[in-house]
Amino acid sequence: MIEKHIVLEDIDPVVFYGVGNAHLQMVKSLYPKLRIVARDNVLRVLGDEEEMAHLEENVQRMQQHIAKYNTISEEDILDIIKGRQTKADAVKGVVCYSLSGRPIKSRSANQQKLIDAFDENDMVFAVGPAGTGKTYLSIALAVKALKEKTAKKIILSRPAVEAGEKLGFLPGDMKDKIDPYLQPLYDALEDMLPQVKLQDMMEKRVIQIAPLAFMRGRTLSDAVVILDEAQNTTPQQIRMFLTRMGWNTKMIITGDMTQVDLPKQQTSGLKEALHILNGIEGIGVVELGQKDIVRHKLVTRIVNAYDAFDKINNKPNESINNHQLQL
Repeated sequence: MIEKHIVLEDIDPVVFYGVGNAHLQMVKSLYPKLRIVARDNVLRVLGDEEEMAHLEENVQRMQQHIAKYNTISEEDILDIIKGRQTKADAVKGVVCYSLSGRPIKSRSANQQKLIDAFDENDMVFAVGPAGTGKTYLSIALAVKALKEKTAKKIILSRPAVEAGEKLGFLPGDMKDKIDPYLQPLYDALEDMLPQVKLQDMMEKRVIQIAPLAFMRGRTLSDAVVILDEAQNTTPQQIRMFLTRMGWNTKMIITGDMTQVDLPKQQTSGLKEALHILNGIEGIGVVELGQKDIVRHKLVTRIVNAYDAFDKINNKPNESINNHQLQL
Protein backbone atom coordinates (compact mmCIF):
# COMPACT_ATOMS: atom_id res chain seq x y z
CA MET A 1 0.00 0.00 0.00
CA ILE A 2 1.35 3.39 -1.00
CA GLU A 3 0.34 6.96 -0.22
CA LYS A 4 0.17 9.91 -2.58
CA HIS A 5 -0.97 13.53 -2.41
CA ILE A 6 -2.87 14.98 -5.40
CA VAL A 7 -3.03 18.79 -5.43
CA LEU A 8 -6.01 20.52 -7.06
CA GLU A 9 -4.53 23.46 -8.98
CA ASP A 10 -6.12 26.45 -10.75
CA ILE A 11 -9.68 25.47 -9.80
CA ASP A 12 -12.03 26.09 -6.89
CA PRO A 13 -11.91 22.94 -4.68
CA VAL A 14 -15.54 23.58 -3.68
CA VAL A 15 -16.63 22.97 -7.29
CA PHE A 16 -14.54 19.79 -7.42
CA TYR A 17 -15.90 18.41 -4.13
CA GLY A 18 -19.50 19.37 -4.89
CA VAL A 19 -22.29 20.54 -2.60
CA GLY A 20 -22.03 18.66 0.68
CA ASN A 21 -18.98 16.83 -0.78
CA ALA A 22 -21.33 14.92 -3.10
CA HIS A 23 -18.78 14.73 -5.92
CA LEU A 24 -16.06 13.54 -3.56
CA GLN A 25 -18.32 10.82 -2.15
CA MET A 26 -19.09 9.68 -5.69
CA VAL A 27 -15.39 9.45 -6.56
CA LYS A 28 -14.79 7.45 -3.37
CA SER A 29 -17.57 5.01 -4.29
CA LEU A 30 -16.08 4.53 -7.78
CA TYR A 31 -12.68 3.72 -6.26
CA PRO A 32 -13.52 1.33 -3.37
CA LYS A 33 -9.94 0.00 -3.21
CA LEU A 34 -8.59 3.44 -2.32
CA ARG A 35 -8.83 5.50 0.83
CA ILE A 36 -9.32 9.14 -0.16
CA VAL A 37 -9.14 11.99 2.34
CA ALA A 38 -9.62 15.61 1.21
CA ARG A 39 -8.25 18.65 2.99
CA ASP A 40 -8.37 22.09 1.41
CA ASN A 41 -7.06 21.58 -2.14
CA VAL A 42 -5.16 18.34 -1.44
CA LEU A 43 -6.38 14.77 -1.87
CA ARG A 44 -4.52 12.26 0.33
CA VAL A 45 -4.83 8.84 -1.31
CA LEU A 46 -3.79 5.44 0.07
CA GLY A 47 -4.08 2.07 -1.66
CA ASP A 48 -3.22 0.10 -4.77
CA GLU A 49 -0.62 1.78 -7.00
CA GLU A 50 -2.33 0.93 -10.31
CA GLU A 51 -5.73 2.09 -9.05
CA MET A 52 -4.12 5.27 -7.73
CA ALA A 53 -2.57 6.04 -11.11
CA HIS A 54 -6.01 5.67 -12.72
CA LEU A 55 -7.54 8.02 -10.14
CA GLU A 56 -4.79 10.60 -10.61
CA GLU A 57 -5.34 10.62 -14.38
CA ASN A 58 -9.09 11.11 -13.97
CA VAL A 59 -8.68 13.81 -11.31
CA GLN A 60 -6.57 15.66 -13.86
CA ARG A 61 -9.32 15.28 -16.46
CA MET A 62 -11.91 16.50 -13.96
CA GLN A 63 -9.79 19.56 -13.23
CA GLN A 64 -9.47 20.28 -16.96
CA HIS A 65 -13.24 19.95 -17.31
CA ILE A 66 -13.85 22.44 -14.46
CA ALA A 67 -11.25 24.87 -15.85
CA LYS A 68 -12.99 24.80 -19.24
CA TYR A 69 -16.66 24.68 -18.23
CA ASN A 70 -16.51 26.28 -14.73
CA THR A 71 -18.69 23.45 -13.40
CA ILE A 72 -18.95 19.68 -13.25
CA SER A 73 -21.87 17.34 -12.59
CA GLU A 74 -22.04 13.81 -11.22
CA GLU A 75 -22.91 12.66 -14.74
CA ASP A 76 -19.74 14.34 -16.03
CA ILE A 77 -17.66 12.63 -13.34
CA LEU A 78 -19.09 9.25 -14.28
CA ASP A 79 -18.42 9.88 -17.99
CA ILE A 80 -14.83 10.92 -17.27
CA ILE A 81 -14.07 7.91 -15.07
CA LYS A 82 -15.72 5.53 -17.53
CA GLY A 83 -13.70 7.08 -20.37
CA ARG A 84 -16.71 8.51 -22.21
CA GLN A 85 -17.22 11.90 -23.85
CA THR A 86 -19.17 14.29 -21.64
CA LYS A 87 -22.27 16.06 -22.89
CA ALA A 88 -20.46 19.40 -22.68
CA ASP A 89 -17.64 18.13 -24.90
CA ALA A 90 -20.21 17.16 -27.53
CA VAL A 91 -21.50 20.75 -27.89
CA LYS A 92 -19.98 22.48 -30.94
CA GLY A 93 -19.21 26.12 -31.66
CA VAL A 94 -18.77 27.21 -28.04
CA VAL A 95 -16.37 30.09 -27.34
CA CYS A 96 -16.23 29.50 -23.58
CA TYR A 97 -18.56 28.86 -20.64
CA SER A 98 -20.13 31.04 -17.96
CA LEU A 99 -19.70 30.25 -14.27
CA SER A 100 -23.06 28.47 -14.32
CA GLY A 101 -21.86 26.24 -17.16
CA ARG A 102 -23.91 28.05 -19.82
CA PRO A 103 -22.23 27.83 -23.23
CA ILE A 104 -21.25 31.21 -24.66
CA LYS A 105 -21.51 31.02 -28.44
CA SER A 106 -22.75 33.07 -31.38
CA ARG A 107 -26.47 33.75 -31.34
CA SER A 108 -26.70 35.35 -34.78
CA ALA A 109 -24.97 35.25 -38.17
CA ASN A 110 -23.15 38.53 -37.49
CA GLN A 111 -21.94 37.37 -34.09
CA GLN A 112 -20.46 34.34 -35.86
CA LYS A 113 -18.82 36.76 -38.32
CA LEU A 114 -17.17 38.44 -35.33
CA ILE A 115 -15.82 35.10 -34.10
CA ASP A 116 -14.56 34.21 -37.59
CA ALA A 117 -13.02 37.68 -38.09
CA PHE A 118 -11.13 37.30 -34.79
CA ASP A 119 -9.71 33.96 -35.99
CA GLU A 120 -8.71 35.37 -39.38
CA ASN A 121 -7.37 38.84 -38.47
CA ASP A 122 -5.08 40.47 -35.94
CA MET A 123 -7.36 43.49 -35.59
CA VAL A 124 -11.17 43.52 -35.65
CA PHE A 125 -13.66 46.39 -35.50
CA ALA A 126 -17.10 45.36 -34.18
CA VAL A 127 -19.65 48.14 -34.60
CA GLY A 128 -23.34 48.00 -33.74
CA PRO A 129 -26.13 49.20 -31.45
CA ALA A 130 -26.58 48.43 -27.75
CA GLY A 131 -27.35 44.84 -26.86
CA THR A 132 -25.72 43.11 -29.84
CA GLY A 133 -23.16 41.35 -27.64
CA LYS A 134 -20.09 43.18 -28.97
CA THR A 135 -18.33 43.58 -25.64
CA TYR A 136 -19.47 40.33 -24.05
CA LEU A 137 -18.51 38.17 -27.03
CA SER A 138 -15.18 39.98 -27.41
CA ILE A 139 -14.28 39.28 -23.78
CA ALA A 140 -15.36 35.64 -24.24
CA LEU A 141 -12.92 35.37 -27.16
CA ALA A 142 -10.18 36.85 -24.97
CA VAL A 143 -10.92 34.45 -22.10
CA LYS A 144 -10.81 31.53 -24.54
CA ALA A 145 -7.40 32.65 -25.84
CA LEU A 146 -6.12 32.89 -22.27
CA LYS A 147 -7.40 29.44 -21.34
CA GLU A 148 -5.96 27.91 -24.52
CA LYS A 149 -2.65 29.73 -23.85
CA THR A 150 -2.61 31.43 -27.26
CA ALA A 151 -2.36 34.70 -25.31
CA LYS A 152 -0.54 35.42 -22.06
CA LYS A 153 -2.75 38.28 -20.92
CA ILE A 154 -5.95 40.21 -21.51
CA ILE A 155 -5.92 44.00 -21.62
CA LEU A 156 -9.28 45.79 -21.53
CA SER A 157 -9.71 49.51 -21.97
CA ARG A 158 -12.37 52.20 -22.29
CA PRO A 159 -12.26 55.95 -22.77
CA ALA A 160 -13.33 57.68 -19.54
CA VAL A 161 -15.74 60.13 -21.12
CA GLU A 162 -17.50 62.31 -18.59
CA ALA A 163 -21.27 62.32 -18.99
CA GLY A 164 -22.86 64.63 -16.45
CA GLU A 165 -20.42 64.24 -13.55
CA LYS A 166 -16.86 65.52 -13.54
CA LEU A 167 -14.21 63.02 -12.47
CA GLY A 168 -12.75 65.50 -10.02
CA PHE A 169 -16.05 65.75 -8.14
CA LEU A 170 -16.52 61.98 -7.77
CA PRO A 171 -15.51 60.59 -4.35
CA GLY A 172 -12.46 58.41 -3.71
CA ASP A 173 -8.99 57.96 -5.22
CA MET A 174 -8.21 57.58 -8.93
CA LYS A 175 -9.24 53.89 -8.98
CA ASP A 176 -12.57 54.75 -7.35
CA LYS A 177 -13.12 57.49 -9.93
CA ILE A 178 -12.43 55.36 -13.02
CA ASP A 179 -13.94 52.03 -11.92
CA PRO A 180 -17.53 53.06 -12.80
CA TYR A 181 -16.44 53.56 -16.42
CA LEU A 182 -14.95 50.06 -16.49
CA GLN A 183 -17.76 48.22 -14.66
CA PRO A 184 -19.26 46.61 -17.82
CA LEU A 185 -15.88 44.94 -18.41
CA TYR A 186 -15.76 43.66 -14.82
CA ASP A 187 -19.32 42.34 -15.19
CA ALA A 188 -18.45 40.26 -18.26
CA LEU A 189 -15.29 38.83 -16.68
CA GLU A 190 -17.12 37.95 -13.46
CA ASP A 191 -19.62 35.95 -15.51
CA MET A 192 -16.85 33.82 -17.06
CA LEU A 193 -14.17 33.43 -14.38
CA PRO A 194 -14.45 32.42 -10.70
CA GLN A 195 -14.05 35.42 -8.39
CA VAL A 196 -10.95 34.07 -6.64
CA LYS A 197 -9.23 33.21 -9.91
CA LEU A 198 -10.19 36.55 -11.48
CA GLN A 199 -8.81 38.46 -8.49
CA ASP A 200 -5.59 36.45 -8.65
CA MET A 201 -5.22 37.12 -12.38
CA MET A 202 -5.76 40.83 -11.87
CA GLU A 203 -3.24 40.98 -9.03
CA LYS A 204 -0.69 39.19 -11.24
CA ARG A 205 -1.63 41.52 -14.14
CA VAL A 206 -2.62 38.60 -16.34
CA ILE A 207 -5.86 40.55 -16.75
CA GLN A 208 -5.48 44.32 -16.88
CA ILE A 209 -8.33 46.84 -17.00
CA ALA A 210 -7.43 50.48 -17.49
CA PRO A 211 -8.70 53.74 -18.97
CA LEU A 212 -7.49 54.53 -22.48
CA ALA A 213 -5.23 57.33 -21.26
CA PHE A 214 -3.13 54.73 -19.39
CA MET A 215 -2.17 53.03 -22.71
CA ARG A 216 0.18 55.79 -23.88
CA GLY A 217 3.82 54.71 -24.20
CA ARG A 218 3.08 50.98 -23.87
CA THR A 219 3.77 48.15 -26.34
CA LEU A 220 1.16 45.43 -25.91
CA SER A 221 2.54 41.99 -26.82
CA ASP A 222 1.30 38.39 -26.34
CA ALA A 223 -2.16 39.65 -25.50
CA VAL A 224 -5.76 40.05 -26.54
CA VAL A 225 -6.48 43.78 -26.27
CA ILE A 226 -10.05 45.12 -26.30
CA LEU A 227 -11.02 48.76 -26.65
CA ASP A 228 -14.67 49.16 -25.69
CA GLU A 229 -16.91 52.17 -26.43
CA ALA A 230 -14.43 53.34 -29.07
CA GLN A 231 -16.96 55.80 -30.51
CA ASN A 232 -16.03 58.03 -27.57
CA THR A 233 -12.35 58.24 -28.50
CA THR A 234 -10.86 61.25 -30.22
CA PRO A 235 -8.88 60.68 -33.45
CA GLN A 236 -5.64 61.19 -31.49
CA GLN A 237 -6.65 58.69 -28.80
CA ILE A 238 -7.61 55.86 -31.13
CA ARG A 239 -4.49 56.41 -33.24
CA MET A 240 -2.39 56.15 -30.09
CA PHE A 241 -4.23 52.98 -29.05
CA LEU A 242 -4.02 51.17 -32.40
CA THR A 243 -0.27 51.76 -32.61
CA ARG A 244 0.27 50.04 -29.23
CA MET A 245 0.01 46.62 -30.95
CA GLY A 246 3.02 44.37 -30.36
CA TRP A 247 4.00 40.85 -31.40
CA ASN A 248 1.48 37.99 -31.06
CA THR A 249 -1.29 40.43 -30.16
CA LYS A 250 -4.89 40.63 -31.31
CA MET A 251 -7.05 43.71 -30.93
CA ILE A 252 -10.83 44.06 -30.88
CA ILE A 253 -12.30 47.56 -31.10
CA THR A 254 -16.01 47.86 -30.31
CA GLY A 255 -18.33 50.82 -30.60
CA ASP A 256 -21.80 52.15 -31.27
CA MET A 257 -21.90 55.20 -33.52
CA THR A 258 -25.40 56.08 -32.27
CA GLN A 259 -24.08 56.66 -28.72
CA VAL A 260 -21.29 59.22 -29.13
CA ASP A 261 -20.84 61.20 -25.90
CA LEU A 262 -18.13 63.53 -27.23
CA PRO A 263 -18.76 67.28 -27.60
CA LYS A 264 -20.69 68.02 -30.79
CA GLN A 265 -17.74 69.71 -32.46
CA GLN A 266 -15.45 66.72 -31.76
CA THR A 267 -15.05 64.00 -34.43
CA SER A 268 -15.31 60.40 -33.22
CA GLY A 269 -11.99 58.61 -33.48
CA LEU A 270 -13.80 55.38 -34.35
CA LYS A 271 -15.57 57.00 -37.31
CA GLU A 272 -12.28 58.39 -38.62
CA ALA A 273 -10.41 55.10 -38.08
CA LEU A 274 -13.02 53.11 -39.99
CA HIS A 275 -12.59 55.46 -42.94
CA ILE A 276 -8.77 55.59 -42.89
CA LEU A 277 -8.22 51.85 -42.34
CA ASN A 278 -10.73 50.69 -44.95
CA GLY A 279 -9.37 47.76 -46.95
CA ILE A 280 -6.13 47.23 -45.03
CA GLU A 281 -5.10 43.56 -44.97
CA GLY A 282 -5.27 41.97 -41.53
CA ILE A 283 -8.07 44.24 -40.31
CA GLY A 284 -11.59 42.82 -40.14
CA VAL A 285 -14.73 44.90 -39.82
CA VAL A 286 -18.05 43.47 -38.63
CA GLU A 287 -21.27 45.43 -38.45
CA LEU A 288 -23.95 44.16 -36.08
CA GLY A 289 -27.53 45.35 -36.37
CA GLN A 290 -30.94 45.19 -34.77
CA LYS A 291 -31.33 41.51 -35.64
CA ASP A 292 -28.30 40.73 -33.47
CA ILE A 293 -29.67 42.28 -30.26
CA VAL A 294 -29.64 39.61 -27.56
CA ARG A 295 -30.87 41.63 -24.57
CA HIS A 296 -34.49 42.04 -23.53
CA LYS A 297 -36.87 42.25 -26.51
CA LEU A 298 -37.68 45.84 -25.51
CA VAL A 299 -34.12 46.84 -26.42
CA THR A 300 -34.84 46.01 -30.07
CA ARG A 301 -38.01 48.10 -29.97
CA ILE A 302 -36.15 51.01 -28.34
CA VAL A 303 -33.40 50.92 -30.97
CA ASN A 304 -36.01 50.81 -33.75
CA ALA A 305 -37.90 53.75 -32.25
CA TYR A 306 -34.77 55.90 -32.01
CA ASP A 307 -33.74 54.99 -35.58
CA ALA A 308 -37.17 56.11 -36.81
CA PHE A 309 -36.85 59.33 -34.79
CA ASP A 310 -33.42 60.05 -36.28
CA LYS A 311 -34.76 59.56 -39.83
CA ILE A 312 -37.68 61.92 -39.21
CA ASN A 313 -35.30 64.56 -37.85
CA ASN A 314 -32.75 64.01 -40.65
CA LYS A 315 -30.01 62.88 -38.30
CA PRO A 316 -27.16 61.00 -40.02
CA ASN A 317 -27.14 57.23 -39.67
CA GLU A 318 -23.63 56.46 -38.46
CA SER A 319 -23.23 52.96 -39.90
CA ILE A 320 -20.26 51.30 -41.47
CA ASN A 321 -21.95 51.67 -44.85
CA ASN A 322 -21.49 55.42 -44.59
CA HIS A 323 -17.76 54.85 -44.58
CA GLN A 324 -17.93 52.53 -47.65
CA LEU A 325 -16.45 49.63 -45.73
CA GLN A 326 -16.88 46.01 -46.65
CA LEU A 327 -16.76 42.95 -44.45
